[in-house]
Amino acid sequence: MARGEVLTLPSAVSLVTLGVRDVQASAAFYERLGFERSPNAEPAIAFFRTAGTVLALFGEDALADDAGVPSDRAGSFRGVTLAINLPSREAVDDAYAHALGAGAAPLVAPEEVFWGGYRGYVADPDGHAWELCHNPFFPVDERGVVTLP
Repeated sequence: MARGEVLTLPSAVSLVTLGVRDVQASAAFYERLGFERSPNAEPAIAFFRTAGTVLALFGEDALADDAGVPSDRAGSFRGVTLAINLPSREAVDDAYAHALGAGAAPLVAPEEVFWGGYRGYVADPDGHAWELCHNPFFPVDERGVVTLP
């Protein structure tokens, strides 16, 4: 890099890794949700295809060690939510019911929100919060990819 040149990172999230207690049990949950698991996995990590980002599941102690942080936050809110934007309110209701049927824990039942959207929250078996949302200002295409205005 030349002196004075500013380095920038690509504005793309390639992979989201969740620290989980039991990789195989969590992988089975995400498969029940309908996520497509990559065959290129091993017992210590599972990968899932999504519309534009890879979702990975890795043991939470191993992930904390890999990131150089203490692993003492298990079970607490981690300050992050993941979201799946859906094309309609009905799709949110259907996704919420499906997630509960697959073993998710209910956090917030689907409801209208002050900004004009509709959303609910569920948690995976490790407490990771997922927002299931219809945002009429952020349309989604047939693959589920959000279009920012």
